[in-house]
Parts: sequence; structure tokens; C-alpha cells
Amino acid sequence: MSLRWRIMGATVLVVLLTASVSVGVGYYATQARLGVFVEKIGNDEAVQLSQNLSREYTATGGWETVNRALAEGAYPDYAAPASERSESSERSEEGEENHSEFSHQDPVRVVIAGIDGRVVKDNFSELPSGAVVPNLEGHRETVFNLVAGEPVGYVYVDVNSERLSSESHGFLRALLFITVLGGAITAGLATLLAAWLSNRITAPVKALTDATQAIAQGDAIQLPVSSSDELGRMSVAFNHMTSTLQTQRDLRRRLISDVSHELNTPLSVIQLEASGLRDGLQTPESGSDHIIQEVDRLKGLVHDLSWLAETDHGHLQLSLETGSVNELVAAEAERWRPQCQAKQIDLSLRLSGDLPSMQLDSMRLSQTLGNIIGNAVHCTGPYGTIVLEASIESEGFLAISIADDGIGMDPAEIPYVFDRFYRTGQSRSHGIRGTGLGLAIARTIVEAHGGTIAITSDGFDQGTTVTIRFPRKV
Repeated sequence: MSLRWRIMGATVLVVLLTASVSVGVGYYATQARLGVFVEKIGNDEAVQLSQNLSREYTATGGWETVNRALAEGAYPDYAAPASERSESSERSEEGEENHSEFSHQDPVRVVIAGIDGRVVKDNFSELPSGAVVPNLEGHRETVFNLVAGEPVGYVYVDVNSERLSSESHGFLRALLFITVLGGAITAGLATLLAAWLSNRITAPVKALTDATQAIAQGDAIQLPVSSSDELGRMSVAFNHMTSTLQTQRDLRRRLISDVSHELNTPLSVIQLEASGLRDGLQTPESGSDHIIQEVDRLKGLVHDLSWLAETDHGHLQLSLETGSVNELVAAEAERWRPQCQAKQIDLSLRLSGDLPSMQLDSMRLSQTLGNIIGNAVHCTGPYGTIVLEASIESEGFLAISIADDGIGMDPAEIPYVFDRFYRTGQSRSHGIRGTGLGLAIARTIVEAHGGTIAITSDGFDQGTTVTIRFPRKV
């Protein structure tokens, strides 16, 4: 079963259960309260009728005017002829102003008994006059002689509980019908809402599934972002992942092209030099020098790829020792000075005398500085300058910066220069060789030391500055 149908089913089931419980609880609670209410009404009617009978009995000294008291209370004598019941009804209508609170659409049985327990009046004529009164249900009240102040009989109202049964059950049936109808309407609306809600929830999930399958086939798809909730953030995260994957694919394609070029050139040179040595067209010293140079280039490429594999698997381990930053930077400047002199580049060194010693892996940091200085040398033309500086910044960080006045870069490319295999458009257009791994490796080493690395450039031919920062307590 799909997620959409599960959500719909769960929502509808919850609504139905809630509606059923509400109907059941409401029905039985209303039934209980209605019984109490009807009982109170019956008691009030019995009290009112006993008062009427007490007045009639006191006025006449007997039960001769019982029917008038029944008529005033709107209790017709169903054993009397129709004409008498009609007159009684008319009289009750005339007295409606005083007795409007009791209106009987259903037959209500009233039994009046004397103090001796014998029947005086049964408006249903089920008990003959003078018969002994059996155990009767309903509401019983005492009739008094108001002058003497003594009881003269009893009145039983709603003897067989017809009114309680008919009125309460009718009300409860109407209430149940209305409640069930409301529950059905609520369930219908809940079903529509569940369908809309499930579609809203599952649509992004389905789109994500389709997009994932498309990515597996090599297509780059962006999901629409229509909300800012968890589903919207999921779509944003997926789109970011898709963009990153596409960037990595492009970089890998570029890497394959670059590595092929980097391998092909030295291999071709080695092949030519070897052919020249074989044919006697090249002196052994010159040929071997060229071959060794190209082999070193191949070793550098293999070394970079080995670094990539090492950092990919999280195997980068540092061998930390207390060392001098000044000595490390100065040694790296001396290592690159011959190459700078060969290209007629001015390499200057600026060191602050108060630099503290720090825990560092000198070999790894030397490789980091070498990658950055090497990039600066390749990107700086003859008569250019490279400044290597180490100092303490005002914020308390130990900073090492390498600044050149070379080809620079587009500021829009700065966020990507530390990505693996990335090479700027300027380096490509100027034919600068490389794999795009140097800065990525440098960032990994610096961050392993707890530092940060950043690069700035104002644009093409405006130079580039790379700054490495370490906390003072590193």
C-alpha cells in the first residue's frame, strides 16, 4: 500500500473513531441527563396537579370536580365521550395562559386515589372506580384538604411512563440522527482533507524518488520548493546535493581530461628521449636529464592522486611536534627561491620576530606552503612579485599569507577553488598545467591543524592572496 493511502486511511480512521466515541458518549450522557430532566418535569406536573386537586376537593368537599382539575392540567379524560373531551380541550385552551408550561401531545395517564387506597379516577379507565390501587409507577403526590390540613388522597401522574418513553426517546432519536449526520459530514470533509494532505505530503516524496532515479541515470534534476517546512527544506537539501553531484561530475570529467593530458605529455617526452638515445640523436646526459624530469612530473601527479585517496578515506594523520613557524616559512621560501629566480620573479620574505612555536606537522605544512607558492609561481609572469609573510593579527591569530601580482581570478570562482579538481578559467586560458588538487590538499592539512585557509582576488590580472590562520594555542 502506498504512503498516500496509508496517510488517508489513518486520518479517516482517526476521524471515524473520534466521531464514534463522541456520538456514543454524547448519546448516553444526554440520555442520562434527559432522564433526570424529564423526571423533574414529571415531579413538577404531579405537584401542580395535586395542588389543583387540593383546591377542588377543599372547595366542594369531595371528588366531584376531579375532571375540571384534570382539564386545567391538560389531562383529558380518554374514557369520556368525544364531545366532552372537546369541551375539556377548549377549557384547557382558555386556561392556557396560566398552564402553558405543561402541554401534552401524547396521552398521559393519571390515577387519583382516596386516602383509603381505592381508585377515584383513572383517565384511561383501566382501573374502575372503587378498585384497590395496585403498585403504580409514575410520580406520586398527596392531595390535601386545605381547610383541615389533612391528606385526603393521592394522585399518580404518567403511571406507565408513556411520556418519559415517547418524549425522551423521540428526542434521543432526533439527537442521534443529527449527530450521525454531522459525523458523516465530518468524515466526508476529513476524507477530502486527508486526500489533499496526503497528496501534499507524498508529492514531494514521489518527486524525490523520481529525481533520485533520474540522477542514477546521469540526469541532473531540481525539485520545486513550494514551502518552508520540513518537506521544503528536504527539497532544498536535495537540490543542493544535486548541484554538488553535478559539480563533482563536471570536475571528474575535467580531471580525466587533465590527467590524460598530464600523463600523455611526459610519456611522449620520455618516448622521444628514449628513441633519441637509441638512435644516437641525444647525448646520454641530456636525454637522461629530460627523462628524469618527466618522471618526477609523473611522480608528482601520482603523489597528488594518492593524497586524494588518503583524505577521501579519512586516513590523514599528523605527526605533531613543537616547531618554529619562522623557520618553517623561511625554509619554504629558500626552497622556491631558485625557481623564482629562473622566472625572474622577486620572492620576498617578511617575518615577525614574536611568532610563537606551535604544535605542527612540518612535512605536511611544508607541502601545503609548497602547493600554494607553486601556484603563485606558475601564475606570476616575469618581473612579478611574490610576498611570503608570517605575523600575529590583531585578533590574536597566527597568520601566514602568500600574495602575488599574477593573473588573478574571477571573484565568482573563489567559492570553488578549494574543491577537488577545480581549475580556474584564467589558469586554463594561460595554459598552466595542474590537476586542481593542490588547494584541496592544502585546506585538508590546515583544517587538520585546527586552522582556516582563505583566498582573495580583485579580478583578472589583479593578483591573488592566500591566507592561512591558526589559533595562538595550536
